[in-house]
Amino acid sequence: MNKQVLIAGGGIGGLAAAIAAARADWDVRLFERASQFSEVGAGIQLGPNVVRCLQAWGLQRPLQQVIASPGTLRACCAVTGQELGRLPLGMDAVHRYGAAYVTIHRADLHSLLLEALRNQPSVHLNLNQSVSSYAESDGVVTIRTSGDKLIEGDALIGADGVRSKVRAQMLDDGPPRITGHLAYRAMVRQAQLPKRLRTSDVTAWLGPHLHAIQYPVRRGELQNLVVIVQGPAPEDLDRWDHAANLPDLLAHLKDTCSYLQDLVQHVPGAGGEWRLWPVADRAPVTSLNQMAQGLVGLLGDAAHPMRPYLAQGAGMAIEDAAELQSALSMHDLDVGLRLRRYALNRWQRNARVQERSLRNGRIFHATGVVRWGRDLSLRMLGSRLMDVPWLYQGNI
Repeated sequence: MNKQVLIAGGGIGGLAAAIAAARADWDVRLFERASQFSEVGAGIQLGPNVVRCLQAWGLQRPLQQVIASPGTLRACCAVTGQELGRLPLGMDAVHRYGAAYVTIHRADLHSLLLEALRNQPSVHLNLNQSVSSYAESDGVVTIRTSGDKLIEGDALIGADGVRSKVRAQMLDDGPPRITGHLAYRAMVRQAQLPKRLRTSDVTAWLGPHLHAIQYPVRRGELQNLVVIVQGPAPEDLDRWDHAANLPDLLAHLKDTCSYLQDLVQHVPGAGGEWRLWPVADRAPVTSLNQMAQGLVGLLGDAAHPMRPYLAQGAGMAIEDAAELQSALSMHDLDVGLRLRRYALNRWQRNARVQERSLRNGRIFHATGVVRWGRDLSLRMLGSRLMDVPWLYQGNI
């Protein structure tokens, strides 16, 4: 009889964990608190390190049907509008790292993973149920669901997001920290934008105390736009998403170039709306015990929520799942040792990505002499500074 893993959370991390466990010949019971599996309208960048994981799961063909394949990563000055540096992507990334650098609608990635699970007889998807607590005894982990059901398994994976209840019980380390950074997000139809505002690249606009990212998704039909500014968060932080006020965003952008302001103002007329997301994170992981204890492991944002300045939040969750598959496949080891092996092979890389994300945020939003030095360095070294071989190659 196969062992059974219980998975808390039906987001991208939870679905990836379910795929990984099923491929390791485990039975899977996944618990999602919402009444349906869905994702919000946001974009995700997937580096070659992540695309290789999806390819290994046999998902290249469905992935190819929904992605956009940007040709270039560009860094521009948000104030002057001038290009500072560029990194070729496309086939250059394939030649360097064995896989493409792609962009995708979050809902498309979520649907792709969900479809890969639907016909798996070993996977049972449970809606309207979240994991509220757990207990371990005699080699068994028992969860209590929000419906007050008790369910036993051989392992529990907490993939229930930045405010994970599994993490809260396992580590008792309080809520995530509020960063003072706010992300304004919008998704628009490219055909409804003036041609000069459409894009087939990933462009980062760097400015004092702010930056913006634009890139295509869904075969280039849509454009994802994110503007991150520094400022106080809304008071009702229990809500993940907030209606955003366009005049407030334009006030943050009053000293930026006309292109960026024009793009932002075109969002409502191009079928989009601005939403506001207060950015939360935690300090970088410091030990394997923060990712696994006993029969319980953490994955994705439940383990290592990070700021979005390296575009690797979803990517690290998928990498976690790929490593979880390897660990769960070690059938000669006790389950607790398998989870420790998983955490041992992941915590340092996750910590490095968290630390680099923090560093990038300081560089992106720099002012004064640091900003001047950043711009000069990008003009002189461009692609060498923008490429991240240690990340895209998949090494620690």
